Amino acid sequence: MILPIGTDVRPRHVPLMNWALVALNTLVFVYTDLVGGRVGEMLKSFYTLDAARPLLYQYVTYQFLHGDWQHLVGNMLFLWIFGNAVCDRMGGLYYLLFYLAGGVFAGVAFTYGANNPLIGASGAIAAVTTAFLVLFPRVHITMLFLFIVVTTFQIPAMILIVFKIILWDNLIAPSLTSGLYSNVAYSAHLGGYTFGFATALLLLAARGLARNQFDLLSLWSRYRRRAGLASQVSFQRGRPRPIDAEQIEARPIGQLPQTAAEALREQVIERIAARDLPEAAERYARLAALEPALVLPRSMQIEMANYLAGAQRHAEAVAAYEAYLSAYPTAPDAPQVRLLLGLICNRYLGHHQRAIGHLRHALEGLSSAEQVHLAHEELRIAEAAIPT
Repeated sequence: MILPIGTDVRPRHVPLMNWALVALNTLVFVYTDLVGGRVGEMLKSFYTLDAARPLLYQYVTYQFLHGDWQHLVGNMLFLWIFGNAVCDRMGGLYYLLFYLAGGVFAGVAFTYGANNPLIGASGAIAAVTTAFLVLFPRVHITMLFLFIVVTTFQIPAMILIVFKIILWDNLIAPSLTSGLYSNVAYSAHLGGYTFGFATALLLLAARGLARNQFDLLSLWSRYRRRAGLASQVSFQRGRPRPIDAEQIEARPIGQLPQTAAEALREQVIERIAARDLPEAAERYARLAALEPALVLPRSMQIEMANYLAGAQRHAEAVAAYEAYLSAYPTAPDAPQVRLLLGLICNRYLGHHQRAIGHLRHALEGLSSAEQVHLAHEELRIAEAAIPT
């Protein structure tokens, strides 16, 4: 058996709304299927989406009902794995609205071509899954392998979501078993996938969600620029022949289109490479104001953050360190960066709650006894500063 058990995305904030959705789905199942008795059965029947005669409220309520514990556990596993990162990126309230809207769209897609009842969070979770693909296309998913031996391995999210979850599970496998009975609502899944993918793309394009250089639109933009560069170079097949230099027409090479933020980022990189850190810092400040999610290469991003911290520009340093962690969540120095963030937030900015979050995350990865002791002490001071 192979199961997804996690991603290498570490949320910057506690995804409370996603936790609440997991808890609510679980509590509803416990009542309707385990302890509610006849009342639970009646409520489940009342709130199931009846595709033959659907009522408006059922497009929301069906999302919180499940057929059995395997149905529940499978859905909650995927919601936990993909939902935490999407919730962190969207924010709790907007994530809740997106989740419910995805379930509604999936329900509409199902009722359009069916007349049997529908229950389950699968449609909403399908929307969350493709939103994850749009927001984190280069992330890897950790898989648990259970067969004689127990081990884990990682697979790119693009491969798992597109080829396994969407194409195989919902298109290819059903076509291989056509004519056999199935209680899986494939049309609801596909409706959810479509809604999640399209909505996440639109939110990025309209700046409803903050952009960064790793989302799907940024990857597409870089691909188009590379394609534009390649189209300017032509290769002629055949035997090489001498070329008269006088026959060559001098023509300027066209400039690839760049946004103002991308141009500014290149200037920052050039200044850092030239060791002109004061000027690099000034241009980085303009870049952060123009496009906060656009980060530098890993070594340069951490160097810029360190420079800002050393220059006592604490708020800017915190923003630079947090951008580093957002772009490079699996960096080997991530625990030390979180420790430094906790110190700056607590000692210089008075952001005690923010410091607590960073310090707790740091303690999960620190190995040096001295750093662990420092993190514990700073955490104690930060917690004491929070009014009770």
